[in-house]
Amino acid sequence: MTVTSSRPFKPLSGRGESAMSSHREAPEISKDPVADSSDLYAFVSPDRPGFVTIIANYVPLQGPAAGPNFYEFGDDVRYEINISNRGDGRADITYRFEFDTRVQNPNTFLYNTGPITSLSDATFNRRQTYSVVRRERGGRTRTIAKDLATPPCNIGPRSTPDYATLAASAVYELSSSDGRVFAGQRAESFYADLGSIFDLGTLRPFQNLHLIPSAAAVGVNALAQLNVHTIALELPISELTRRRDHPTDVNDPNATIGIWTAAYRRTANVFDSRKDYRFEGNGSFQQVSRLGNPLFNEVIVPMGFKDKWNALPPENDDQFLKYAQRPELGRLLPVLYPGVFPNLATLADTDRADLVAILLTGLPEGIVAGFQNFTGPTYADLLRLNVAIPASSSPNNLGVVGGDLAGFPNGRRLEDNVVAIELRAIAGVTYPLVSPDYSPDGAASLIEDGTGPTPSLPTFPFMNTPYSGYEVPAA
Repeated sequence: MTVTSSRPFKPLSGRGESAMSSHREAPEISKDPVADSSDLYAFVSPDRPGFVTIIANYVPLQGPAAGPNFYEFGDDVRYEINISNRGDGRADITYRFEFDTRVQNPNTFLYNTGPITSLSDATFNRRQTYSVVRRERGGRTRTIAKDLATPPCNIGPRSTPDYATLAASAVYELSSSDGRVFAGQRAESFYADLGSIFDLGTLRPFQNLHLIPSAAAVGVNALAQLNVHTIALELPISELTRRRDHPTDVNDPNATIGIWTAAYRRTANVFDSRKDYRFEGNGSFQQVSRLGNPLFNEVIVPMGFKDKWNALPPENDDQFLKYAQRPELGRLLPVLYPGVFPNLATLADTDRADLVAILLTGLPEGIVAGFQNFTGPTYADLLRLNVAIPASSSPNNLGVVGGDLAGFPNGRRLEDNVVAIELRAIAGVTYPLVSPDYSPDGAASLIEDGTGPTPSLPTFPFMNTPYSGYEVPAA
């Protein structure tokens, strides 16, 4: 018997119900975590100044103990990392990832039948490989890597006794560009007190001033001890810019690139008991998830339009402009915190040009001294990175707001506190950039949820070793 569906989503169970940087950010994709782009990072590599690292995370909210069917990428999902360098919100360069899973021994229920010490061990029963295709706008499409292995999930000390070394063996050199690629499980890097934020906008450290006050409490990182699946690329800057060079002038219009990630499924799923009792995709590919700036779809786009946003390319984002101009949260904060945000209340009927610049066009030259990441007048939700700005030797996790021009919204690093940055911006901290006479409320620059960055690696792929289900890290 064959059952068909035109709905290109398949449920995959996972741990947790919180919304994240873009975890569970829209009703439909929250049912399909394997295609959910949860976080996107892009930064000039601190250990290789001529390279950019791009990290796209999928399959969010992974509890480490997930046997016997551990997490993996979807064979029926097409994953892409896109780069726009012409200022029109369209993909000029695309890196496409497609995965293939093979079971070595179908007659065991086990993911592994003994310790896994290498990617080719016979004990590694369920293996996944992938290919990477580079497509250039108006140019050629070529396969730059194939049959690359993903490491197993971090199971525990008996099954994966030296996981760090095992995962490091899954970092591959891209001979076509001197770049590097990795795809596999990693420890979650995003951090936020989301249990507080989504409890009617409770903001530390002044939750006692909320319309429904509560006593002071320490921030809780909702992502602690969870894993994700990471697609990471480290590429020469000259491979990504329009002129195929490495700009050194911050004000050079060609120094800024726009980046987003997207996932695609076939427009119909077919379940056939005659073919291993599996769903198979049929029809053309349809975009079901995308991500540029963190929190854009989650917090800026209203509920009724989130699924539509996920299905559209960034070049069509002008229809969402009004939500960035007058964000709902900006109107709610003065209501939720009586007397705390009086100046913000005066902006309720004002178009927020500062938020539009940060999220949809980039900041033009002259707004912040020594900085710009403007990609042109096209409104598009892109993670914008000025590659002429080197990595910081002493990063500030508040990024540009904290005086560190190498941080968000100039790309995004693993340590950047994007929740605090964006909440402060919505609360009015950045409005003086476009209206110097405006004075932000004192509380706006105090928003901080009390959580902090999780450890990362000093070199590619930078995301840290995932947690195992057997070992519980020290608090």
